[in-house]
Amino acid sequence: MRNNLALVVKDDVASFDTVRKVVKGCEEVKGQDLVILDVHSISDFADYFVVVSGRSDRQVQGLTNRVIEELCRSGVKPLSVEGYEDGQWVLVDCGDVVVHIFYEPVRAEYDIESLWMRAKRVAARDVA
Repeated sequence: MRNNLALVVKDDVASFDTVRKVVKGCEEVKGQDLVILDVHSISDFADYFVVVSGRSDRQVQGLTNRVIEELCRSGVKPLSVEGYEDGQWVLVDCGDVVVHIFYEPVRAEYDIESLWMRAKRVAARDVA
C-alpha cells in the first residue's frame, strides 16, 4: 500500500511541475487570463487544466510554440497538439496536464471554466 501512495505523490509532483512549465511559457509571451483548474478529483483523464487566451490567432500559435518549447526543454513531450493550424482553440495534451489555448472570443463562446466549475482553481502565483 505504501508503494502505491509513493507513486501517486510522485505523479502529482510531476503533474504540478508540468503546470509550472506551462505557466512559465504562457507568461513569457503575455498569455491573457491564465486559469489553472485542479481537476484530479473530478476527472479520470487529467490532474490539471491550464486555460489561457491570446488576442489573435497568431498569438495563440505563439503561445503554443512557447509552451511546447518550455516543456521540451525539460524533457516533457506533449502526447498530441490539436487545432494549431487554425489558432482558435489549441489543445496540448501532456497526459496529466491538458492545456487549452484559446483565441479570446472562442474562449468566451465555449466557457470551459464553467463546464468544470467544480474544479478547484489554483492561482498562478502559487505555481511559480
